Amino acid sequence: MLLCVASNVVQAAPSLVVTATYEGIINPVAAEYLHNAIAYAEQEQAHCLVLQLDTPGGLDTSMRSMVKDITGSRIPIVVYVSPTGGRAASAGVFLTLAAHVAAMAPGTNIGAAHPVAMGGGEMDEVMKAKVENDAVAYVHSIAERRGRNIEWAERAVKKSVSATSTQAKELDVIDLVASDLDDLLAQLDGWELALGEYPVTLQTQNTRVRDFPMGWRLETMQAISDPNIAYVLMTIGTVGLIAELYSPGAILPGVVGAISLILAFYSLQTLPVNYAGALLFILGIVMLMLEMTVTSYGVLALGGTTAMILGSLFLINRDFPYYQISWSVMLPVFTLAIIVTWLVIQFGVQALRTRTRTGNEGMVGVVGLAKTDLDPQGKIFVQGEIWNAVSTSPVPEGQPIQITHLDGLTAHVKPVESQKESR
Repeated sequence: MLLCVASNVVQAAPSLVVTATYEGIINPVAAEYLHNAIAYAEQEQAHCLVLQLDTPGGLDTSMRSMVKDITGSRIPIVVYVSPTGGRAASAGVFLTLAAHVAAMAPGTNIGAAHPVAMGGGEMDEVMKAKVENDAVAYVHSIAERRGRNIEWAERAVKKSVSATSTQAKELDVIDLVASDLDDLLAQLDGWELALGEYPVTLQTQNTRVRDFPMGWRLETMQAISDPNIAYVLMTIGTVGLIAELYSPGAILPGVVGAISLILAFYSLQTLPVNYAGALLFILGIVMLMLEMTVTSYGVLALGGTTAMILGSLFLINRDFPYYQISWSVMLPVFTLAIIVTWLVIQFGVQALRTRTRTGNEGMVGVVGLAKTDLDPQGKIFVQGEIWNAVSTSPVPEGQPIQITHLDGLTAHVKPVESQKESR
């Protein structure tokens, strides 16, 4: 996107071009960045603020806010879709058409602006018609205001048509094709346009170029808005809060978990999230945590892993392939979940095969010594304790015995020698 301040007969502006670059989803970060860029360019009375745009689309609310800033600007705005390989898809179409001057670099494309529900669910026919008609009317008014191809703009919304930079120039969708920023400024020099009621002639040749950076705060917010970062934050947040609930007073897991979840919720509200996928993912983590305290013999672990995998796959609406979570992020999470599940199942199977070591059942089969003669009653010494015992046959003092079962505080035993003889 490009913002240009032109000189006119009323007031001569300093010879300055301010540049800014936005690449990514159209969201509140993009809207704030453009707003700040326009304010800075107006304050500096620059000839141009060049915001080079490369976007797959984004939120309708953020896009409309940006269009308002463009149309309400006191300086000309030029949207420059670049670099080569970039695009102005979906919401980017509206922004490009709204600019005072629309430009594209070779090898870029524009189009596919059909509105899609961000929540992952299908809109009913009535709501779908309302949303589509509203978008068509909006893009029609924008294209009409700038004198651009209204028919193509409507088809971009209704039929999701797209065009290359060359095709867009031939169809009067954009004003010019420029290979780079220098070429763009050279072509813009002397360009005449209307800014409000006043005619303006751009003067962009031999001007100073100053970049307008996004700033660390917006860069951080933009990074958090990445679907992969949102996925990791949601994982950390859920695990942290559940760990705090199971270990009250640990504090650190709760603090980290709460902060991570809040950041994840901010990120998810800027993404086309399927909330059924998000719930499945969280449910999976809850099941894995429950497996650590509930004896389900691996059932909860298997269910949790399955829910996590399905939730991860369904998390982002499939209508937005460019928002999908990277497999390089999902696979480590899956792998960790599978390892945890395997370990839990192994421990469960091992527990099933291991003889009980506590309680009455844990005493059965334990070998001890006769403390006194057993004929048939007496006392035995087992695991550092003296028990009252009843023997199935006489046992002299000091001879080994084996407990067969317990009756209250009385142990029923048999001589170990008789056990060997019976074999």
